[in-house]
Amino acid sequence: MAASAVMALICTAVAVFVLLALRDDAIGRRTEQLVANAVTVAAEIRHHGVSPRPPPWRPDTAVQVFDAAGALVAATPDMAHQPPMTTLQPDVDAFATARQCDGVFPGQCKIVIEYPFHTTSGVWRLDMAVSDVPWYVGPQLLLPLAAGWLLLVGATMVGTHRTVSKTLEPVRAIGGKLAQITESDLGHRVPVPKYQDELRDLAEIANKTLDRAQAAVEHQLRFASDASHDLRSPLTAMRAEIEEALMYPELSDWPQTANTLLDSVQRMQDLVTDLLRIARLDAGVRGRREPVDLADLVRCELDRRPRGVAVIRKLTPGVVIDGEPIALGRVLNNLLDNAERHADATITVTVTRQPGAAVLEVCDDGEGVAPGQREVIFERFARLEASRSRDAGGTGLGLPIARQIAETHGGTLTIEDSPRGARFVLRLPVQSDAP
Repeated sequence: MAASAVMALICTAVAVFVLLALRDDAIGRRTEQLVANAVTVAAEIRHHGVSPRPPPWRPDTAVQVFDAAGALVAATPDMAHQPPMTTLQPDVDAFATARQCDGVFPGQCKIVIEYPFHTTSGVWRLDMAVSDVPWYVGPQLLLPLAAGWLLLVGATMVGTHRTVSKTLEPVRAIGGKLAQITESDLGHRVPVPKYQDELRDLAEIANKTLDRAQAAVEHQLRFASDASHDLRSPLTAMRAEIEEALMYPELSDWPQTANTLLDSVQRMQDLVTDLLRIARLDAGVRGRREPVDLADLVRCELDRRPRGVAVIRKLTPGVVIDGEPIALGRVLNNLLDNAERHADATITVTVTRQPGAAVLEVCDDGEGVAPGQREVIFERFARLEASRSRDAGGTGLGLPIARQIAETHGGTLTIEDSPRGARFVLRLPVQSDAP
């Protein structure tokens, strides 16, 4: 509709321009013809006397002839008893033309000329008038213009509709595919148009978005499956302990059974706590942030909980960051727990300041992590064989939680090369104006 309206405006403007141009040309030609007719009539009168008959070449021509005294001496029948058709007063050696409406021609517009000419009795005056050119010039022009207007507007409407419909076919196909996608069926992908244009870019972006959505759903399903499996393990152990104690109550050591059940309950509690923390991190829930001296935080955490291996401290004071003390303490304890499980005798904790970053390193003197496994251990519920053999009760969520907390603080947590063991490096933005 918009294209048709624009084309209609353009065609109307062109038609008006053509009509005005051709009408001006027609008026000019008719005026020239009127002048030529006036010259001819004046010559006839000058040589043959007055002839009241109208010029034979145009039946609609009106003529009035006035003698030197201003008396009407000849006229066409319709002008015989009319006042002068024009008040033009040109010089006796010139003539004047004009377009006039009404006057002696009520309801009509005429092109008139006053043509003075010399005779033996003085200067006579010849007034002639012919019909003005109508606004549409003539039906032979108006009909082709109207037909062309309708043809161009109609062709624009049909062509634009077909073009837009053809262009939007991929959009309808994409919409149809998207409508088939449900939460349980994310395998559909939208068709990609063959032409390299914006619609192809849209389809490719939609497919990438669907890939990410499917990967996220699969990740959540794996997460739920792994969580269910890890929760089922301590429950199964607790059930076995209880059933065995009930089968042989007289032989059961109930305090020992209770201690065994408490270990399983503690494992379940740790797992549920980690799951809740993962859920809060995924939901973007954050605590109150404040300036934290990283060296003081590490010192307090190390003093609060004794470790089973020696801990070497290399703490640089005054390294201040903006963060959540509880969450950062969780990161440190997760790294220390992991290092303690794998260390042979020593853990080294280092706090330093680098340009624009606060750096916390936790190193152990254990077997270390192979380069190909350094990203695997940050996946949820991922546990290497060495971890399973050293500590069967781990949840596999400590390191993923630590990395996610680091990322929410605008930092990174990675494993970097070290001469021996594993070297975890936490980098966080440091306050530039820290005291």
